[in-house]
Amino acid sequence: MRYRIGVDLGGTNIAVGVVDEEYRILGRGKIKTRAPRPAEEIAADMASACRMALSEAGLTEADVEWIGVGSPGIIDPVAGLVEFSNNLDFHHVPLRRLFSEATGKPVFLENDANVAAFGEALAGGARGFSDVVALTLGTGVGGGIIIGGKIYAGSNHAGAELGHVGMVYGGLPCSCGHSGCVEMYCSVKALIRQTREKMRARPDSAMWQMCGGDIEQVGGRLAFQAQRAGDEAAGEVVRQYIDYLGYAVTNFISIFQPQIVLIGGGISHEGEPLLGPVRAYVRAHRLFENAATRVEAATLSNDAGIIGAAFLGI
Repeated sequence: MRYRIGVDLGGTNIAVGVVDEEYRILGRGKIKTRAPRPAEEIAADMASACRMALSEAGLTEADVEWIGVGSPGIIDPVAGLVEFSNNLDFHHVPLRRLFSEATGKPVFLENDANVAAFGEALAGGARGFSDVVALTLGTGVGGGIIIGGKIYAGSNHAGAELGHVGMVYGGLPCSCGHSGCVEMYCSVKALIRQTREKMRARPDSAMWQMCGGDIEQVGGRLAFQAQRAGDEAAGEVVRQYIDYLGYAVTNFISIFQPQIVLIGGGISHEGEPLLGPVRAYVRAHRLFENAATRVEAATLSNDAGIIGAAFLGI
């Protein structure tokens, strides 16, 4: 049996898993990232988290074939560099070399959203498909693209920034410096903003009672919950959000014609009340009548990045 380690390097946590050939996570390690700080210190803590995971799995460094890392930011996997990561305050950091020196193991490096999509394609909701678009709906909108079973990141390693594709010309300003991005309409943060706007316009909405009268307590799933309770205003929020998401998904299908689009992030736990209407939107607006792209929920949650990273060396 061969074992690999996957590292999901985030701005908040370093999450590590020892993964076997059947994509099972046998041991885990977790350490706070405490960014920003020197890359050498973060690499040392990544190595410590790997040792934690190996101890839990009952294995040693000798049992590990390689280590894969998913990092936020613009990654050059060929040179092993984190070219830029706002979350980590990394600029042209040779993370592959630093981490390999800290562990004594071969290291592979990729963007975190890309490896999460890869993990879903290997062992999750897109298993068995070679052409995949994965969207993670959270504070922002993360994207990953798999073409022919391989991660696609473009000629400059910065592709698949699907959350920053233009969606509304002259639309809402985005944190990336542009305006009208998908992220400003389809992220959970956007859904919360849309919910609050509707609540202010509709003081009779049951959503006020459901959040205890405190608009700051509004979460991403409140509108869906209130819609199920029969609240008209909440239904308007949900339908508008689904139109935005369906529009974005349809555009990505038109560009990539994947076999499957995966929707991840906390909002994906709504399941069919979200996915069913998005599928209906896609069917109504798709470019080709014979297009058969599936729209499904991601299934691996936070493990997708660990599993995907662990198999970067294949």
